[in-house]
Amino acid sequence: MIKFIKNFRADENGAVTVDWVVLTAAVVGLAVAAYSTIETNSKALIGAAATAVSGENDGFSKE
Repeated sequence: MIKFIKNFRADENGAVTVDWVVLTAAVVGLAVAAYSTIETNSKALIGAAATAVSGENDGFSKE
């Protein structure tokens, strides 16, 4: 039983798995934050472009 406990304490495979899970969660979190920022800013840019284009078309007459 003592040998089992010593081997269990020396085994680091579980610790490496936990490290990878934490690292993967951090990468996913950063990706979600980046996606959210890009989505918000692109919607604002599209809105500004639409306003500019519609403002340019106001001066032209349709023939």
